[in-house]
Amino acid sequence: MIYRPFQDLQLSTLGMGNMRLPTVGERGPIDEKKAQEILEYAYTHGINYFDTAYRYHGGASEPFVGRVMQQFPRDTWHIASKMPGHQMCVDEHGKLGFQGYLAGLNASVPDIFEDQLERCRVDYFDFYLLHNVCETSFDLYTNEDLGIVEYLLAQKKAGRIRHLGFSAHGRADTIERFLNRYPFFEFAQIQINYMDWTLQDARAKYELLTARGIPVIAMEPCRGGQLATLTEPARALLKQARPDDSIASWAFRFLQSLPNMQVVLSGMTTLSQLKENIELFSREDPTTEADRALLEQALATMMDRVPCTACRYCCDVCPQGLDIPKLISLYNEARYQKSNVMRFTLDAMGESELPGACLGCGACAAVCPQGIEIPEVLKKAEPLLK
Repeated sequence: MIYRPFQDLQLSTLGMGNMRLPTVGERGPIDEKKAQEILEYAYTHGINYFDTAYRYHGGASEPFVGRVMQQFPRDTWHIASKMPGHQMCVDEHGKLGFQGYLAGLNASVPDIFEDQLERCRVDYFDFYLLHNVCETSFDLYTNEDLGIVEYLLAQKKAGRIRHLGFSAHGRADTIERFLNRYPFFEFAQIQINYMDWTLQDARAKYELLTARGIPVIAMEPCRGGQLATLTEPARALLKQARPDDSIASWAFRFLQSLPNMQVVLSGMTTLSQLKENIELFSREDPTTEADRALLEQALATMMDRVPCTACRYCCDVCPQGLDIPKLISLYNEARYQKSNVMRFTLDAMGESELPGACLGCGACAAVCPQGIEIPEVLKKAEPLLK
């Protein structure tokens, strides 16, 4: 297993994500026998970073991970969990509560934190995160009356959190605003893979965090399994270059090539997936420039993207003040696959910020260095981004 330093620790570059443990049936409870075998194999073969969260597996992930891991010396493994503020809301009386399918559950931040410690059977969290800092959770996490960040800082001071960070599905500018307000977070977990490097502009997030000296933890390295299969033309390109390698290995090798990548979380559902990934992370084999060019070719066979470079010349002349590169980025993503990440962004936008506000004046197209017919693109984007 390859390890990389994090302050005074050595963390395995492959981390065990516990959101996709094997289940009994497609949507059943955790298959505890199979899942325990996976966690034990992970630990005994060098993985020392175990990630979970308050609502993974309907709330069953934390207690399961805590029960299995307690058999091993506490100072030999690191557990990470998260405060579920992204699933909370403030009512008209200023009271904190859960929304959606969690409505009615206790949303007290101190009670949740205490419950998590108890469920994980630990006295402290090695790593603790705000769960999903994004456009729809930003105001809640920065609400001084609620004091969520302040509470967690107090727990860190008390030694009950060793390292404080956040996960984020928000856009790069949202993460930047958050860090401008709270510059003391020690690590960040983002969705990053060779597809989202451009599709969700993960590159901008990675570069922002790297410039701030904040180590990156990767989630969704295979994009929920999408990068472990690919279309036949894309598979053929990669297999021709490295016939003995699995398709999934390209996704992990891409992340190995990023110097500021601390841990790559993989939600391994089977023992065979775990064994393959451990072998991949037992040797340095990062993608080369030629490999990355080949990945771009493979992606090009799977999607047709509007070639916006986000130079923002169009924004300077738009009479409506639209963030055109942002809208094109969302359009590119929506054409490939609509996602919850898109929903976070769109739900935080008003009608005046959406493609329907475009006047079709053409001022943007006149200054676009890429020659993009922007009004036509926004017209096509309007029904997709509702």
